[in-house]
Amino acid sequence: MNNQADRKVMVAGNLVLDITPRFPAADKFDFGRMFSPGKLIHVGEAVLSTGGAVSNTGLAMAKLGVEVILNSKVGDDNFGEILTGLIGNRAAARIKKVSERPTPYTLVIAPPDVDRIFLHAPGTSDTFGADDVDYEAAGSCDLFHFGYPPVMKRMYENDGEELAEIFRRIKDMGLTTSLDMALPDPSSSAGEANWRKILANALPCVDIFLPSIEEITFMLDRDLFEKRCTEAKGRDPVLFYEPRDCQAIADKLLSMGVKTVLLKMGIRGCYLRTAQEAKMSDVGRASLPKVAPWSNRELWAASLRADSFVSAVGAGDATIAGFLCGFIRGFSPEDCLNIASIVGWQNVQRLDTLSGIEDWPKTLKLLGDKTMPRNPAGLQDSTWDFCAQRQAYSGPNDQKASRLK
Repeated sequence: MNNQADRKVMVAGNLVLDITPRFPAADKFDFGRMFSPGKLIHVGEAVLSTGGAVSNTGLAMAKLGVEVILNSKVGDDNFGEILTGLIGNRAAARIKKVSERPTPYTLVIAPPDVDRIFLHAPGTSDTFGADDVDYEAAGSCDLFHFGYPPVMKRMYENDGEELAEIFRRIKDMGLTTSLDMALPDPSSSAGEANWRKILANALPCVDIFLPSIEEITFMLDRDLFEKRCTEAKGRDPVLFYEPRDCQAIADKLLSMGVKTVLLKMGIRGCYLRTAQEAKMSDVGRASLPKVAPWSNRELWAASLRADSFVSAVGAGDATIAGFLCGFIRGFSPEDCLNIASIVGWQNVQRLDTLSGIEDWPKTLKLLGDKTMPRNPAGLQDSTWDFCAQRQAYSGPNDQKASRLK
């Protein structure tokens, strides 16, 4: 097994070309007025960048110093040439080019201080299946991360048979496995899929599960998802989720076989819940140097405040990249949460998904700065204890730090 400094990662799944027009700054952006029928909207230059989990998480991890293999599928067309050119020939070596479907692309509508909207054409993402994973290349890796099955048709068809097959085969190879989601369009076939059954089939072979709170409540508790959206009245729904919502969802996910649950909470930060010690000691090749600090944990880290907030595109993927880099390098759960917050904070200060990500030494230097301002986590419950040294809240289900050696 490789030592922690040399651990290698494969990131597979959705890869797209992002086309992001730059909007002029405005004191208050009226989305409804701006996007009215027949209106001509003046924008700045378009940024062409790589998008999707394979790029956003994989290349962010590479910028953080991890050796990463990218595994996906694009069309043999102009967009495919642009996309692989942006990635670089060496990094794109394990990305298939096929002629039967076009390259996926996303038009990213990201005005200042407004949550983004995506116009997405799935293209080859819909044809990606278990036979498209490069298992030979995966065999040289310690961690396998897969992203965005809700925008990949074969991943959710037939109750997720292809997704479950991928994770079963990878887990049988002894790798540590992680999975990220995307929020399905409710009116699409992905929105109508039986996600409870899909997850029940796949999650027994998933060690680390990293959805957003909205994605996972849409999939496992649609009533709660609708309730929080209604309460938001046009504001960001993550502001209206309660800690008990996270706790209930995490309980369900742990019971389905996941060992580590990270719920991305947007501006409120991240919620972490982990399984008992016997399960945490069996996470595959990227095994933990000390299992006890990761066992029976419940933590919450607030997000860092970005004075120059530009775009949230790829922020969740950057957050995942930071967390996984910390995990495979043997950091504590508190440090992993804070590394995740730092890399997410780096991301939102640029229009594209990657240019803001710093290298690992600079990121670790920021980890040591306990004075960086943070956004409110919204934890008024007295059962949550804040530790200034660890920059994290400990929840009522947490194995307290004082018990750890």
